[in-house]
Amino acid sequence: MSQTRVFLLPDLGEGLTEAELVSWHVSVGDTISVDQPIAEVETAKSTVEVPSPYAGIVAELHGQPGETLDVGRPLISVVEPVETSEPVVEPVETELGDPLVEPAETELGDPLVEPASSVVEPVETKEAEAYREEEKAGSGNVLIGYGTPGGHGVARRTRAPKGSVSVVEPVETKPARPVVEPVETQDDLSLLRTRVPGKLGAVISPLVRRMAREHGVDLGELPGSGEGGLIMRKDVEAAISAPSVEPGATTAGFPGRASEVRERVGSETPEAPGSRQAPSPEGKDARTGLAISSRTPVRGVRKAVAATMTRSRSEIPEATVWVDVDATALVELRKELKTGRSEVPGLLAFIARFVTAGLKKYPELNTRIETAADGSQEIVSFDGINLGIAAQTDRGLVVPSVHAAEKLTARELDAEIRRLTDVARQGKATPTELGSGTFTLNNYGVFGVDGSAAIINHPEVAILGVGRIIDKPWVVNGELAVRKVTELTLTFDHRVCDGGTAAGFLRFVADAIENPNGLLADI
Repeated sequence: MSQTRVFLLPDLGEGLTEAELVSWHVSVGDTISVDQPIAEVETAKSTVEVPSPYAGIVAELHGQPGETLDVGRPLISVVEPVETSEPVVEPVETELGDPLVEPAETELGDPLVEPASSVVEPVETKEAEAYREEEKAGSGNVLIGYGTPGGHGVARRTRAPKGSVSVVEPVETKPARPVVEPVETQDDLSLLRTRVPGKLGAVISPLVRRMAREHGVDLGELPGSGEGGLIMRKDVEAAISAPSVEPGATTAGFPGRASEVRERVGSETPEAPGSRQAPSPEGKDARTGLAISSRTPVRGVRKAVAATMTRSRSEIPEATVWVDVDATALVELRKELKTGRSEVPGLLAFIARFVTAGLKKYPELNTRIETAADGSQEIVSFDGINLGIAAQTDRGLVVPSVHAAEKLTARELDAEIRRLTDVARQGKATPTELGSGTFTLNNYGVFGVDGSAAIINHPEVAILGVGRIIDKPWVVNGELAVRKVTELTLTFDHRVCDGGTAAGFLRFVADAIENPNGLLADI
């Protein structure tokens, strides 16, 4: 016997409601084990691998790469083998030991042992309860935030307590309709066909599926040349070698339809991943009259950034102050530290240390505004600083944060900043690392720009931007000189403080950059 388990997409972070399916690590028909990674998904915060809480054979994959799945939606169906050590049906006995209901006999004298399963509700015993508890504890080390859900197993039928006599009318024996569709233990081909809808059920070889996936062949549109429509390796190879006329479709295996497909598709070229080709010439923009080349869905990290920035602009009455800073002394200090040393903190790490010192002096910028249901608001202060570092990645802008940054030296800050930006660019930063900042430091100077009125990373109340450090003419002691100059820009929430506080913090950081030796003696 076997049973099907459906694994629902769990909440992979702090209240996340959806995730984009990036890729599958398994295919229909594969045998998987508990905690084996089955898929890679991208949330609004990071890209994570999802492990399976079940072991068995993959029966169905609920989603395609690029599709956005809601939390709680089926992700994968797994066929689990179930060992049955006792008969499913046992006669109910009375105090005298006689069976209450005699099994009906056929004309040949063989008893029919298929009673209708819906006549008497099963009674759970201590053994059945223990079985359920054992089942709940059987998932091993699963992803944080979810475990193996219980209650999906088939309850065992047990003897009714003695003395509970009830009259049960004999029921005509008909095949009972099971609550969960069982997968019959026949050959592997019939197993897959019963669990997978459409023509994908005619694929049995993991090698064939992998080959099709790597070359972009849509198995749902490909007829098989094997027995019963089974898709063979040669079918996929023929589709790969055939000229492509439409994304996800070929003329291989469609005798007499090649011209039809060409007429329908015309001269369209394959669309870029994540975009959808617009029809031409009808697909024109009503406002500009230009042909629309593609449409790219806003999802994943880009969707999260858009939502956060929109909320920030709509809720926060922001203001911006900026100042040009002579960073020559800081640059020279770092050069001196590099003499005879292999590892020296970067300039951003020193600035981060100055920022944490400034936030201790001006704690109003290290807060958050909370609005109650009745509309009243509170300014929430924190005992500590989680310094967010804005990092540009292939998936968009993310802000991992250095926890308890005020307790770290410049060297420790440098190591943590490098680690966080590296894992963020790989898409491996945890939700806690990406969603717990209290103040953001944005080094947009790496993009070759001098300044920017940045948008505050909601629900924080301030963000400090650092521009590029370049040679500029600067007056020193009444004389014109060439100095290393950068621009600092502070955007702040005017609800938590006024311009005097913001200017005081900005001037504190600027003075520390211009005279680092004087400040380092105090921090």
